[in-house]
Amino acid sequence: MSTIPFQQAKLVELYCLEPVFFASRELSDTYYTEGVIGNYALTYALGRVNSPYRLQGQATGRPTYKEDLQPIAQDFYILPASPVGSVTFRFERFNALSDSYWYAMTNNRVATAREDLPLQRQGKKPSSFRPSNFPQTGRLRMIERRNKFQTLVFGNYQLPNYIRLGKFMSKVKVNVLNEFSVTLLPEGEYQSQHYLNAADLPQQIEALAFDLISIPPAPIIKNLRFRGAAWQVGEMTVPAGLHFCGRESNNE
Repeated sequence: MSTIPFQQAKLVELYCLEPVFFASRELSDTYYTEGVIGNYALTYALGRVNSPYRLQGQATGRPTYKEDLQPIAQDFYILPASPVGSVTFRFERFNALSDSYWYAMTNNRVATAREDLPLQRQGKKPSSFRPSNFPQTGRLRMIERRNKFQTLVFGNYQLPNYIRLGKFMSKVKVNVLNEFSVTLLPEGEYQSQHYLNAADLPQQIEALAFDLISIPPAPIIKNLRFRGAAWQVGEMTVPAGLHFCGRESNNE
């Protein structure tokens, strides 16, 4: 790789002012947030791309990360945010059952009299009602307030002071700690301590060893030892050629 698309990068701290929730893992009726913040979620939260709050119609069939993120990939990139120290969590129980006069537990949803009366008149059983993917009861493991995360933001982009993050649009403070120039390092063997999105890694690098955090929409890699070109940002090293959905686009 002979050129660097980004001339500068910012080291950014994210300070959680409210509990942050993502459905990273689902075990029975408990929904777990992992101690990492994905870079796709951060890009939406920073306002670089927009997405409707609720998908409807054909848009519910698949996510649109590729269509949303690739148009800005030439002048902006952000790494997944890694925790500063150990992450603390909190558990909360939620109950979204209806308070209507009549309701019934059906196939993965609660049927209420107002919306399901036509089905009742047809003689259908509650178990045959249309299922929903919205849970009604359960527990949430959330990232507790006052946790700190760090990430690198590539590109000349003015960052907001606050963002809303996660399923519940929790408030997070954005602090720019430092700004560095980006230097291209020749091909060799390097170790990267930053969290990386597996879908954004370039095809040219050879991954020798890494730890994997399996979360949607793409696994997160940490402690990557690789062979190939690299970018040096201050004292930090990451693979050269990081690009939104880069590995997928190279396979086309």
